[in-house]
Amino acid sequence: MALLALKDVSIAFGGPAVLSGATFAIERGERVSLVGRNGTGKSTLMKILDGSIVADSGEVVTQGKLTVSRLAQDIPDSIEGSIYDVVAEGLGEPGTLISRYHAATVRFANDHDARALNALDVLHRQLDAANAWYLGARVETAIQHLGLDPDARFSLASGGRKRQTLLARALVSQPDVLLLDEPTNHLDVSAIEWMETYLVESGITLLFVTHDRAFLRNVATRIVELDRGRLSDWGAGSDYDSYVQRKSDSLAIEAREWEQFDKKLAKEEVWIRTGIQARRTRNEGRVRALESLRVERSARRERIGSVRMQTSDAERSGKLVVEASGVSFSHSAGVPQERRQIIRDFSTTIMRGDRVGIIGPNGSGKTTLIKLLLGQLEPEAGKIRLGTNIDLAYFDQLRETLDPERSVFDSIADGADFVSVRGSSQHVHGYLGNFLFSPDRARTPVKALSGGERNRLMLARLFTRSFNLLVLDEPTNDLDIETLDLLEGILLEYSGTLILVSHDREFLDNIVSSTLVIEGEGRIGEYAGGYTDWIRQRETTAPANNELRAPTTRSAGARSVERSSSAQNEGSYAPGKIRGRKLTYKESTELRALPAKIDALDREKGNLYEMLSDADYVRDAQKLLDATKRVAEIEAEVEAAMARWELLETISL
Repeated sequence: MALLALKDVSIAFGGPAVLSGATFAIERGERVSLVGRNGTGKSTLMKILDGSIVADSGEVVTQGKLTVSRLAQDIPDSIEGSIYDVVAEGLGEPGTLISRYHAATVRFANDHDARALNALDVLHRQLDAANAWYLGARVETAIQHLGLDPDARFSLASGGRKRQTLLARALVSQPDVLLLDEPTNHLDVSAIEWMETYLVESGITLLFVTHDRAFLRNVATRIVELDRGRLSDWGAGSDYDSYVQRKSDSLAIEAREWEQFDKKLAKEEVWIRTGIQARRTRNEGRVRALESLRVERSARRERIGSVRMQTSDAERSGKLVVEASGVSFSHSAGVPQERRQIIRDFSTTIMRGDRVGIIGPNGSGKTTLIKLLLGQLEPEAGKIRLGTNIDLAYFDQLRETLDPERSVFDSIADGADFVSVRGSSQHVHGYLGNFLFSPDRARTPVKALSGGERNRLMLARLFTRSFNLLVLDEPTNDLDIETLDLLEGILLEYSGTLILVSHDREFLDNIVSSTLVIEGEGRIGEYAGGYTDWIRQRETTAPANNELRAPTTRSAGARSVERSSSAQNEGSYAPGKIRGRKLTYKESTELRALPAKIDALDREKGNLYEMLSDADYVRDAQKLLDATKRVAEIEAEVEAAMARWELLETISL
């Protein structure tokens, strides 16, 4: 028997039904991932399951006295006390006793007086009597692994820390059914990995919403989708990759069926509007069938559109973007005489076209590192050298560039009606429609937007600019998976330089070609590849030998590792051996010609893609074969040209 179930549940809020006859059940020990686009009603479904709201019709069925705990996206304003107190609240009445014991321990550590000792002794006996010691360990474990300060005031914490605290409270409560809404937001990688292990090993029954595909793959035992008011169960043991493929096939079938339906409806509409003679002879059964078709068409719910975005590349920057040599930086945490070393003796070189990821625990200094690299902070020691012709775009983690009082419309072009995108003028309403903002939503103040909508608005602002250096600080928070996939595709096509801070492991793996890892005590390690590559290299490197390497030159895009083999015909690709040699006249001429050659190849490939999108063109099998073959040849030529360009630039440094 299911622990928790929905039977024929429907609910609407003045528009199309958020849930329409939804049926769902979760068995003990299942970990179900609820997927769907932003705004489809996933949070509403969770609120119905935990009793926060009541559906218009249908029923929620529970097995006995079931406890259901939900981590919401919104942070309540009424919570008081320390972070320890808030987390311990998840334990119910024993949590109050544990909180009092913790507070008494802190007081005794500070005062060492008899009164504090007596209070501690009384609480000690009460904990013994309640057999609640192990519950205190559960609270401390969650606080430790989520990197929280137990004695900090909850009301003074940042939004991210508050979310982490509420997550810890939900985890320690160990309810019969746990509902988690975007639990990985604002967590660093180590905390996400700990939570994955905890959820799997605890055997807890779980329904969760997440945009983190690695988390989904590692935790989910079943996938359920909410789409246009309907719940679809993709079966026990369904993994994310098979779900994506089967969903794509399902949408293709739906599109074909709708196309056939629309053709039939159009044919019947022509028939009903024919002349007097046709109307005399028409049969009433066919008329009634047409009315039924009209009703069915009017009830159809189209899918939420996909975000459409594209970057506007500025003129190329110089080949050197950033060079850091022996950089150190520290700051005082409110105590001038006590400074914490953030970065120690760090060196790196970022070249045009590099895609650099930055990983580190929350509060370790990732944003500080970015500001140093961009020249916005002065290092205490060492030197930062910026390249020439840099046009920067910065996606800010704190969304500080958004004015909460302005409308979505005014936030795009400072109140203007038109915006320039890739050299063409576009009305702001039309442009915002590409990011799923309706004309009504465009007049909404920024402060009323959800987290996902704010991220989409930031991306919309960002892509009105042209840039050749893009810095993204946690861009994936609150984005649904489809928008995340699209953002990945845009970044892979982007030809400029990218610096990316993210805790999304799969996003890093798919995007970056090298990774800077903040490893503690000011050390920053540099690794080829993304998150998975870092893990593999970390496992083969002893921590004691984890010294910072000298600056390395990385290649453009995801080709950095492979290109070293392409240069072997020119001799060893060790920078220490080939840097500093003067280029020959022939090599200098070749180096100057390579950018134009690569641009020409890119234009040719773009023209081929346009032809391949022409339905008439692709009907010719031979033309299709020739064009596809030429695209592959161009990609190989570009690969070789980029490798040659990198080698010649490295020699000339």
